[in-house]
Amino acid sequence: MSEMSFEQMLEESLKTIHNGEVVEGTVIDVKEDEIILNIGYKADGIITKSEYTNDSSVNLQDVVHVNDKMEAKVLKVNDGEGQVLLTYKRLAAEKGNKRLEEAFENHEVLKAPVAQVLDGGLSVVIDEARVFIPASLVSDTYERNLGKYAGQEIEFVISEFNPRRRRIIGDRKQLLVAKKAEMQKELFARIAVGDVVEGVIKNVTDFGAFIDLGGADGLLHISEMSWGRVENPKKVFKVGEKLSVLIKDISGDKIALSLKFPDQNPWLTAAEKYAAGNVVEGRVARMTDFGAFVELEPGVDALLHVSQISQDHVDKPSDVLSVGQIITAKVVDFNGEDKKISLSMKVLQKEAPAEAEEPVEE
Repeated sequence: MSEMSFEQMLEESLKTIHNGEVVEGTVIDVKEDEIILNIGYKADGIITKSEYTNDSSVNLQDVVHVNDKMEAKVLKVNDGEGQVLLTYKRLAAEKGNKRLEEAFENHEVLKAPVAQVLDGGLSVVIDEARVFIPASLVSDTYERNLGKYAGQEIEFVISEFNPRRRRIIGDRKQLLVAKKAEMQKELFARIAVGDVVEGVIKNVTDFGAFIDLGGADGLLHISEMSWGRVENPKKVFKVGEKLSVLIKDISGDKIALSLKFPDQNPWLTAAEKYAAGNVVEGRVARMTDFGAFVELEPGVDALLHVSQISQDHVDKPSDVLSVGQIITAKVVDFNGEDKKISLSMKVLQKEAPAEAEEPVEE
């Protein structure tokens, strides 16, 4: 039996490899566009940048270093130049797919940063395996701008797993719905009519504002925004503003809110401030043919009848008064039970001459 040459002995000692095989190696060099591995074979293994990652911005020399241990999959035993062409990202993707399959079967909640914002949704990557989250499953409300999720770490579950058809679908919406349901349950368990709670304005409409109470929204109707009159809620309240609100009513899952706190009711002190005979100032709030309604303070209006505007005959209040005008009048009647106050400017005009005719003391 003839003796083997050193080269033959060395070749015999080296393992054989095949396409598709997973090999382990040690990094012996990292270049700008490729990684070189010693895989215990007669030729070194090469991982190009495109076979390491899909992220073109990655600098290989920052993430891989000499003497690192790596696993990779053989693409070609001979790439035409005597080297073994390897892939890291495809092996990672296979492992990622396995990871996603387990998460799908176990209904596991996954977390990953958004790798890409697409026209129809978001793309995230788990161990080099891509998951697509359709726009309809990104949130429990309509999202006009998906761009705000770029780079943001989000939680989701796998709702569909079919790697053969390249359909791995993520769902964030069901987590938000479940979380909101739990928060709603906790909220309704701790609140009651008459409570004062903190909330954040979520939306403002012509008829009121919706307040996020942390688990459910409450409606602050325009009629409950102030003891006075609010003409346009959008001029008074801004989305994102924090408010302390009174829970006025709870009916099923609907919550009615108010800013008319009982201890701030202006009618509590109105009897003293607006007793018959008191001279008061007010702002003309609105007018009718029979008189003008004067706001003495927010929540307290008084009627100035057309016959009480002047000693001279007045056909319509608008002939001598204007909305927003500040007037001085005398309270001629106060009815606290019905919350009605009557004013007169004519009485003051009658009294003025008498005061002027009083003799001046020398």
